[in-house]
Order: sequence, then structure tokens, then C-alpha cells
Amino acid sequence: MQTRDQRIYKVTLTGSIVNMVLLVMKFVAGILGNSAAMVADAVHSLSDFLTDIVVIVLVKLSSKPADKDHDYGHGKYETIATSLIGMALVVVAVMLAWNGAEKIFNVLRGDTLESPGLIALVAAIMSIMLKEWVFRVTKKVADEVNSQALEANAWHHRSDAFSSIGTAIGIGGAVCLGEGWTILDPIAAIVVSVMIFITAFRLLRQASGELLEESLPKETEDKIEEIVYSDPMVSDIHKLHTRRIGSIIAIEMHLRLPSETTLEVAHRHATAIEQKLKAEFGHGTHIMLHIEPTK
Repeated sequence: MQTRDQRIYKVTLTGSIVNMVLLVMKFVAGILGNSAAMVADAVHSLSDFLTDIVVIVLVKLSSKPADKDHDYGHGKYETIATSLIGMALVVVAVMLAWNGAEKIFNVLRGDTLESPGLIALVAAIMSIMLKEWVFRVTKKVADEVNSQALEANAWHHRSDAFSSIGTAIGIGGAVCLGEGWTILDPIAAIVVSVMIFITAFRLLRQASGELLEESLPKETEDKIEEIVYSDPMVSDIHKLHTRRIGSIIAIEMHLRLPSETTLEVAHRHATAIEQKLKAEFGHGTHIMLHIEPTK
């Protein structure tokens, strides 16, 4: 039976091998095929390859157990990994947009772009198929092991597949419609950059929420209250505080039990509530319950 870390490393290594193959293939096809969109796509694959390394290193750090200096564990390393991936995507998006806009400006000024070659179109189609496969495999594992960093990396793979679709459309149009349509190639590069930026914004928004100790979504907190109120002795929940620590969540709250309840009975009910919450949200869930008598 593979551990959580082993599964993350295996699927990330698979993705990095695919990225390395695509990186070389796209650069060669972009240069030989004279395609700005394909070279831009190759840069995106390079960012994919680098973020694979980030995931491997930081997920390893995040899996370290709690110690005297980190009472809540090292889960924030996964959040840092997500942030780095998001920032890498922003840099890639800006580079692609700048390069594409420059070429479009030159065309409008009267310059002529050389039509991209068929090899660039073939490379784009192969990239779409390979990266969509890697996305599905990575997303499946991310959901099963509850890793946000791995999920972020999966969407990075999907953004590469999307960028290759835009690249294929731009290159295909330029190849099939003739020299008058070569501007489609840099236009495709800009479309790709916009898609990448949207993905980056989503990842950075998620990571910033965690770093700023943002509460869990309302539906999650509603589920927590539903589980706690399923205990017939609980009459009230207040001071509910929730947050995410990497791949786990933290829950703190005050509960009211009947004033005549003995310490032993209260402890038994609190333990049962903790077990129910961990069954729903994962064994690593951090739970702190403060018991108060009913007024």
C-alpha cells in the first residue's frame, strides 16, 4: 500500500517526465516551424516542469509531523507551493501576452510574419492529448489524498492543455488559410496567456485565503454544526473558528451541555463528536472543543 507522499511523488514524477518530453518537442517544433505560439507553449511547459519540482520538495516538507516549534505541523508548505505555482503562472502569462502583442503590433505596422510549419501543429495536437491525460491522473490522486498543492499542479497541467488548444487553432488557421492569416499565431499566444492568468488568479486567491487564516466555506461550517448537533446533549454551539492548514483543517468551538453532566460523561460525548468530525473531514483534522454548562 503506497503512502500519501509516495502517491504524490509518483504522479508528480510522471507529469514531470511528460513535461520534459513536451518541453524539448515544443521548442524544436516552435523553432523549426517558426511559430511564436508554439515557443510560448514551450515556455509554459518549462514552468510546468519547474513547478513539479516545487511540489515534490514542498510536499515532502509539509508531511513532516508536528514538533516543538510547529505545534500545528508543517501543512503550510503546501500552501506555499500553491502560491509559487500561481506566481509562476502569472510570469508565464505576462511573457506570452507581451510577446504576442509585440508581433501583432509589428503586423499592423506592415511587417510580414512567416507562416508556421506543419510540425508545430502536430506538436500542439500531441501536447493536448498528453497534458489532458496527465491532468486527469494528477487530479484523481489529488482528490484521493486531499492535496491542494497537487490539485494546483493538476490545474497547471490542464492550463497547458488549454494553451495547446489555442496554439493548435492559431497555428492551424495560419497554416490552412495562408500568409494573410499568420497573425492568428500571435493572437493564439495572447488567448493562451489570458487563460493561464485566470488559472493563476484562482490559485493565488486560494493560497492567500489560507495564509491569511480565512475561515472555511459556509457550507463546510454548516456541515460541522450539523454533525455536532447530532449529539442530543449539545444545546448550543458558539465561537466556532475554522481554517485550513495545508491538506488538513482546524476546528475550534465552544459547546453547551446540561449543567448536571459529569466530567466523565462530558468527555465521552466530546470524544464521540471529535470522532464524527474526523470521520467526515479526515483523521488529521485538528479539533479543539471547550465544554460549557447550559445556562
